[in-house]
Amino acid sequence: MTRRRPPSLDPIELTVLQRRLKSVTEEMGLALLRTTRSPILNEARDFVTGLYDPQGRMLEQTEYIPILAFALQPALEHVIGYFGDDIHPGDVILHNDVFSGGNQNNDVAVFKPVFHGRRLVGWAACKGHQADIGGAVRGGYNPNAREVWQEALRIPPLKIVERGGLRRDVWDMVFANVRLPIVQADIQAQMGGCGVGERGLLEIVERFGVERLPRMVEALFERTERMLGAEFESVPDGRYEGRSTVWDDGVDADATMTIAITVSVRGRHMTIDLSGSSAQTPGFVNAPASATASALMLSLLMLVSPEIPPNAGLFRPLTIVNPPGSFLNAAFPAATTFGNTLAGPISDALFRALAPVLPERVCAGWNRALNVAVSGFDGERGRPFTDILFLALKGGSGAVHGADGYDHIGLINCAGGILAQDYEMFEVHNPHLLRRHEYLCDSAGAGRWRGGLGIESEIELRGVRMTGVVFGDGVQEEARAFGLHGGAGGARNTLTLTAPDGRVRHPASKQIVDDIPSGTVLRQVAGGGGGWGDPTARDPRAVLADVRAGVVSLEAARRDYRVAIDAAALAIDETATAALRRAAARRGSRA
Repeated sequence: MTRRRPPSLDPIELTVLQRRLKSVTEEMGLALLRTTRSPILNEARDFVTGLYDPQGRMLEQTEYIPILAFALQPALEHVIGYFGDDIHPGDVILHNDVFSGGNQNNDVAVFKPVFHGRRLVGWAACKGHQADIGGAVRGGYNPNAREVWQEALRIPPLKIVERGGLRRDVWDMVFANVRLPIVQADIQAQMGGCGVGERGLLEIVERFGVERLPRMVEALFERTERMLGAEFESVPDGRYEGRSTVWDDGVDADATMTIAITVSVRGRHMTIDLSGSSAQTPGFVNAPASATASALMLSLLMLVSPEIPPNAGLFRPLTIVNPPGSFLNAAFPAATTFGNTLAGPISDALFRALAPVLPERVCAGWNRALNVAVSGFDGERGRPFTDILFLALKGGSGAVHGADGYDHIGLINCAGGILAQDYEMFEVHNPHLLRRHEYLCDSAGAGRWRGGLGIESEIELRGVRMTGVVFGDGVQEEARAFGLHGGAGGARNTLTLTAPDGRVRHPASKQIVDDIPSGTVLRQVAGGGGGWGDPTARDPRAVLADVRAGVVSLEAARRDYRVAIDAAALAIDETATAALRRAAARRGSRA
């Protein structure tokens, strides 16, 4: 008897399914934007939403912040293994534990199983950065931490709603260990977002059929696998190596850690091996495996077609080797809160590895992180506050062949997701006064295509019992965003705190700053991105436009780009420019 082949799947219908899955995750995100209370979520958009199949494989997601884009699946797989068959309609599960699939303690996930009748058909999930999650320091960032318990309340898979009923004792236990009431409201908003996802996924099941949908999902996975495999096939087979450095492990300010990446390409498969990276540190400058995987994926996806749908098929043609015990896969009970911030140097190493073989795809370096979280008590409004000053940390991206870098886009792990906080809302949420926020002249790395501009911010900190937590990796001269193919590096990050009595403090890149008096002025420079290509090949008219805009000085135009501009007329001196560029070419040929 001949075996009947299953009917073929309509590719147009598959595309409709993929787009509908995407729209549901976007609807979930819109629900969070409208219902969360913390500016970290509703303004900075530090969250991700996703839909998953019954096995926990990603169907689709919306990456409001890139570092969270691949941080849900490992945690969900652990949740499924932990509960086994003890999953029921109406359950809601919390999770943040970095030693069972989580990426950062503050990034708390909410998972909701989706049932069609009595059959589990998938999962809806939201993960967002909470304003506090317990531990020794309000806000969750503790540069003095030496173990996970000094950072946060660990939440392994935990049912807070069972069969539709809130477990009040569990809920109260969790939030008795969290300082800010706003976190309860934001977790409730994430639960609501999962409800939106549940409703949308059930509509999809009804539309395509409970028996047919799994075959369509598998076809979507295979399509993504083919698309990414084709991208890898376009890279010449070989081994490519890149390195980057991280400074200050949170214990020893002079410590350096190395990220060593070897990329091996063979046909339609790529392996990224981190085996040569430094051992885990005694401080909080470590990452759990899922945070490192997210950093690699967000960087890799910048180099391939944006049309590739984000689903579990992405992981089939890719192998990540990340041995336990390195600072990129820290072992229990290490402190790891800095892990998300390691995305910058991880991207640097990957870009350096692939830049020689993909010169027109790989961008120059992005500005590294210098984050400041300020907490205290707002005396006028009578409430506590905590905010990561996203407004001030957004530097420039690296340039790429054919295009300047993005100005003031933010960290590579947050790019495109973290928006600049609205000025008025910034002052509504916080007691502070924003005194300056503008592009910084000459902050971008020079190049045929220049890097994105960095910014300068001045914020008058107003509040009672204020503490600042600095956590970054961009204050060293060597940490400036690097240029590629002759391009120059961007400006470095700087941070000062000037008290009302004139006393000036220069915090280290990883430090708790206590007893900040009200009226202290925080001045922060977020550096620019690296340039791409020889700056003397840049169109002089583009240089002139930047000079007129006030983002490149007359001196830098002459020194870096060899463009002479008349200061009075703000016009190009063609003769002088030609002479400057001929002289630069002669020096280059001799070198």
